[in-house]
Amino acid sequence: MNRWPAPRIIWLGGLLAAALAGCHRAPPPPSSLNRPVVPVSRPVQREVTEYVEYTGRADAVETVGVKARATGYLVRAPFTEGSEVKKGDLLFEVDPRPYEAQLAQAEAQVKVAEANLVLAQASYNRVRNLTGSAAVSAQEIDQARAAADATEAQVRAAKATAEVYRLNLGYTKVTSPIDGQVSRYYYTVGNLVSQDQTLLTTVVSTDPMYAYFDMDERTLLRIRTAINEGRVRPRGPGNDLPVLMGLEGEDGFPHTGSVNFVNNVVNPSTGTIAVRGLFPNPKPPIGRSLLSPGMFVRIRLPIGQPHAAVLVVDRAIGSDQGLKYVYVIDADKKVSYRRVTTGALEEDGLRVIENGVKPGELVAVGAIQQLRPGMEVEPEEHSMPTPGAPSDAPAPAPKPKASGGR
Repeated sequence: MNRWPAPRIIWLGGLLAAALAGCHRAPPPPSSLNRPVVPVSRPVQREVTEYVEYTGRADAVETVGVKARATGYLVRAPFTEGSEVKKGDLLFEVDPRPYEAQLAQAEAQVKVAEANLVLAQASYNRVRNLTGSAAVSAQEIDQARAAADATEAQVRAAKATAEVYRLNLGYTKVTSPIDGQVSRYYYTVGNLVSQDQTLLTTVVSTDPMYAYFDMDERTLLRIRTAINEGRVRPRGPGNDLPVLMGLEGEDGFPHTGSVNFVNNVVNPSTGTIAVRGLFPNPKPPIGRSLLSPGMFVRIRLPIGQPHAAVLVVDRAIGSDQGLKYVYVIDADKKVSYRRVTTGALEEDGLRVIENGVKPGELVAVGAIQQLRPGMEVEPEEHSMPTPGAPSDAPAPAPKPKASGGR
């Protein structure tokens, strides 16, 4: 029977031992197994201005209902519906012929009264020259003087009556009381209209324009406290607060105005107070003014001076029964639950964090739903994403980190 030489046996035994040692190699440290990769970012530090936002409605500074001031039939309506008009432009005309006849009659009565006054004055002068003679008594002189005075009063009354009829004739021409935009015809030519009753159309001013909104009581107190402490400084001769406005479809709040009215009573049912902003609404050389009464507007009201703040993307903030929080990754790569107080949302999608996060800390900006306090993760740092920027692509879901092979 052949036997293997001893050196070969020793060599095979060493090879087998090495193979067994490789199969039983110690695994990597448990902390590096199945550790999810989480995108994180450091808070942005910059200067911000605190503000609140509301919704409101635009309204005209002047709104006039144009009513007929003379009774009669409409004979003219020379304006174009929806057009812009100037103060004094003719809008309607009531049939003036009856009023012209009344005025002519009143003017004739004035002439009759003036003729009677001439006669009365002449009679009085005649008897006055005979004062002291036996030809005229004192009573006759007094009667002549009274007749002259009465006739003079009749002249004044006739002239006043004529002025009334002159005004009525003028009221047959209905003109625009303000500069602005006119509405449609409420009554067309041929209709009978009544004095001070029939509404013919409306005219609204267009520049400037009001914007009304309701401010909550808490913000009202914050603003008043800030004004009293000097942290908010009104501007302009009327000490008005600046206010910004955005329209439907516009980005941000490109229109600047001022708060020029705050109501004197807080509505106890809603806990709000009516506030009004005044905004310019110019008409371009070619085109129309942007604002119209009744239009929906967005309002942004600054309530403080610019100050340094830290900001994180809004999607990094979670909500737990109304309380806001973020996940912070510490130096040991463990997830920490952090309650935060949030401020305003900036135009670039970053939310102001008033307290709870310090500059330089790593905040989880993706996969928030999969994280738990104390969980070990592998942070993957990126710059803070902002909506609309290329870096704002949806963060990837956590994935296990590949472990080493055997």
